[in-house]
Amino acid sequence: MHKGFTLVELIIVITVIGILVAFASPQFAVTKERALDREAKATIALIQAAEKIYKMEEGPYYPSPAGSTSNIANINANLRLSLPVSSSAWTYTVNSAAQTATATRSGRTWTATFTGGDPSCSGAGCP
Repeated sequence: MHKGFTLVELIIVITVIGILVAFASPQFAVTKERALDREAKATIALIQAAEKIYKMEEGPYYPSPAGSTSNIANINANLRLSLPVSSSAWTYTVNSAAQTATATRSGRTWTATFTGGDPSCSGAGCP
């Protein structure tokens, strides 16, 4: 009676696992990009809503003076949001003169206006 596996059985199992990984890897990358895009769109929607509240309470859109831009730490502080500062793959900015919120990552940019509407994508690899 033999205990263990033969070399042929091990090679077959390793080959099957390799084939499965080869099929799954490209799909994983596509799924990851879609998830990152959804993250950016959801965050921009939060910023849009926060900007509307800020305008109702303070008068102008944040940041003031008009035309200045703001990073994520300032966005969190002034718009009372809790967006991730360092763990996010995206860089978020808002511009009150253009009334836009922007998410940028690896040559891809999602932009939306404060007044509403769906974010639009520009740059490499946009869906």
